[in-house]
Amino acid sequence: MKPLAGNSMTLLGERFQTLRVALVHHWLVRMRGGEKVLAALCRLFPQADIFTLVYRPEDICETITRHRVTTSWIQKLPLAARHYGQYLPLLPLAMEQFDLSDYDLAISSDASVAKGVLTRPETCHICYCHSPLRYAWSAYHTYLEAVSSRWKRCLIPFFLNYLRLWDVSAANRVDYFVANSRNVANRIWKYYRREASVVYPPVEIFGLPVSTQSEDYYLAVGQWVPYKRFDLAIEAFNELRRPLWIVGEGPEGSRLKRRAQSHIRFLSRVSDSQLRTMLSQCRALVFPGEEDFGMIIPETHACGRPAIALARGGALETVIPGVNGVLFREASATALKAAVLHFESIESQLNPQEIRVSAERFKEDLFFEKMAAFVAEKLAEHQQRFSLESQKPKPSALVR
Repeated sequence: MKPLAGNSMTLLGERFQTLRVALVHHWLVRMRGGEKVLAALCRLFPQADIFTLVYRPEDICETITRHRVTTSWIQKLPLAARHYGQYLPLLPLAMEQFDLSDYDLAISSDASVAKGVLTRPETCHICYCHSPLRYAWSAYHTYLEAVSSRWKRCLIPFFLNYLRLWDVSAANRVDYFVANSRNVANRIWKYYRREASVVYPPVEIFGLPVSTQSEDYYLAVGQWVPYKRFDLAIEAFNELRRPLWIVGEGPEGSRLKRRAQSHIRFLSRVSDSQLRTMLSQCRALVFPGEEDFGMIIPETHACGRPAIALARGGALETVIPGVNGVLFREASATALKAAVLHFESIESQLNPQEIRVSAERFKEDLFFEKMAAFVAEKLAEHQQRFSLESQKPKPSALVR
């Protein structure tokens, strides 16, 4: 594990190292973007305890597993470690049962229900928000259209109506919001009417190999769920007859595989080292869906490889057309196909070293410095507020 940058430790200061810190994450079942942020927070607060609904330690990095991890009663339910999504109606209740009374600082790493934890007024609660609940807000109709069961499609709107009400209530429990991108900061304002500072997630830049040559395949990476829109990539590459490798796993896997022709490969349970090799050797990353930030894009850029991405969401903050990739504006297979052909016409003009440099805006040290500064500022502000509250005269001391 690399040591933290000196500036980050200075910003936190020795007295912050004695803080009682709780890190709250929705579920820990695999290492994706949100879990990488949690791992960085663990490095920033090595004394922190972790609270999560469901935990599968064998699939989680050592940086996280060396901390004390408390799970909810959801963990004891049948098959919860792999099918936790089936218990969605119970997740808000389970999150509220965590007792954080003994902590000075709570940081929730949230794209679901983590921000709903209950804390004492004196506890400073900072939410690092990856996105407001996608399936309840921005991606609601995308998820609903993907539900094949008629009776589920009838019931889901009623449940998600309740979940939206709970989600807004949960957002009101947060003292300060941090967003992983300007895109998510805008969503936080839209759905919660709360301001959020932007601290980009940490991307491991210098541990990734830069390749000046590529092999003859395109790469798509992510969980196989509706909003990732791998269906568009499959349709476009069926027509283009170009090799496409799709890395990930998820509930949409069977449906996607049925639609794909033989030149499209599906790979699951890929190790970090294998993924790095694929990123460094692909012609380009294909990113067909609207993502909150999309850490895989700057990770690809760190390998010197370009990205072909939908011009929405976090991709607008990472992809620079003509420098490190291509953007397409319409979420359709036709637009993606045209973008691939355009990319191939300018592919030789893209410089791997320039692409690598474009990723350095998201390097880990910047995350540590900015997050440490934000925590220091907001914790002092919060403590000052409650110090002033304690100095107010008690009702019994007032002249009647």
